[in-house]
Amino acid sequence: MQPRKTDLARTALQAHRAPLDMRQRRLLILCDGQRSIAELTALLGQDAAAMVIQLIQAGYLVTAADAVGSMQPVPIATTAPLAPPVSATSPAPVERRRSLVAARIYVLGILEMQRHPNAAALFRDLQQARAEGEVLQVMQSALQVLPTLTSEGYCQRVRQRLMEALPMEHCSAFAAIA
Repeated sequence: MQPRKTDLARTALQAHRAPLDMRQRRLLILCDGQRSIAELTALLGQDAAAMVIQLIQAGYLVTAADAVGSMQPVPIATTAPLAPPVSATSPAPVERRRSLVAARIYVLGILEMQRHPNAAALFRDLQQARAEGEVLQVMQSALQVLPTLTSEGYCQRVRQRLMEALPMEHCSAFAAIA
């Protein structure tokens, strides 16, 4: 099975406003109809297959079988879903691995995209930071400077993604930055 993006997924990736977490966005980007589930699992980890199923159910991905079936008329009696839709009472998603290294790489990428001397200075500082406290301090500084460089909506998305990557013990220090 080689999943590929639907128009809904393309729109969600372009708009950055879809209710997708960072790992789901990565999976959508990698689903080009060429990679198999095994390849996606090798790239993203053991829960990639479960995420593919969730994204198929949500309408973000289709498989080759789905695409062929959607071209042929389907009788109304067979259009009922086989499994109940995911609801608010579904079990909470599995907690993703969080790491300071992943958060640091994410912030480095964000700073690198900003074409401003302040962002370049923070990028260098974060690259050179070695101690955990120093890394956290530079990342907090970056979050405080980012609103002066970009839009508020973009800053909110960066904060949200960073909170998904940061270890839980550091989230409270970053939650105060708004």
